[in-house]
Amino acid sequence: MTDNITSVGGGSRPDTGVSALKGRTGPGAPAETRGKTTIADGVVAKIAGMATREVPGIHSMGAGMARALGAMRERVPGGGGGVTRGVKVEVGERQAAVDLDVVVEYGVSIVDVAGGVRTNVISALERMTGLEVVEVNIAVDDVHLPDEEEDAERDEGRVR
Repeated sequence: MTDNITSVGGGSRPDTGVSALKGRTGPGAPAETRGKTTIADGVVAKIAGMATREVPGIHSMGAGMARALGAMRERVPGGGGGVTRGVKVEVGERQAAVDLDVVVEYGVSIVDVAGGVRTNVISALERMTGLEVVEVNIAVDDVHLPDEEEDAERDEGRVR
């Protein structure tokens, strides 16, 4: 019986920002392990961003200036939604670390929201990429108050 070993990386990374999954080759090896799969850092960041946004209590992502620029970018046609705004990742051969900047809703338990984010991000990344997530660091940059949206909508209609 042959061992079915799939590992991330192969000792050297040909491209920075890309994780490589390599397996055994040859006629005795299962089809899913024949060849190499690479995962770009941007893919890891998108998965982490989407998994963070799925958690109840998260209002938005990104530090103050990133949120302001992102809001302007969203108004420009084709500017995109910025799934990776507020997300930084470090991806190695077998492991990944994630840093998140978030804004939480007023009234929620920040500790519970942070725990939910960590659980969701780790499970999504490990399930989808096979990388071991060694840490998810969360910086809560702001608390969104219920009346902030009303003030912003009122200010948009003013002539300056």
